[in-house]
Amino acid sequence: QVQLVESGGGLVQAGNSLRLSCTASGGTLSSYGLAWFRQAPGKERESVVRISWDGDSTYVAHFAVGRFTLSRDNAKNTVYLQMNSLKPEDTAVYYCAAGSPGSFVSKRYNYWGQGTQVTVSS
Repeated sequence: QVQLVESGGGLVQAGNSLRLSCTASGGTLSSYGLAWFRQAPGKERESVVRISWDGDSTYVAHFAVGRFTLSRDNAKNTVYLQMNSLKPEDTAVYYCAAGSPGSFVSKRYNYWGQGTQVTVSS
């Protein structure tokens, strides 16, 4: 059973950056499709960035293009979300997720972290 733990959220001013981390236990992240999602108050959860298990395919939501980057450190079994030029509308709980090799196409993820709050002030 894979367990994911996010960290790195917090309160930042608009225009600044944050890096979220998601560390896994019970499984090797290099074998999984990975993703970051977010959910703002009163809104549905939406995907931010997704990457296939082999790294060959990446999806970046339109609002994240040019600002957010997913990376992973296999040695640390950790995936990151670098967020630059943050805006108040980026305020949300951010979740990391891991899934089977088919998850990039299916958009279904088996394992989820508990979420970390990101608040961007204007």
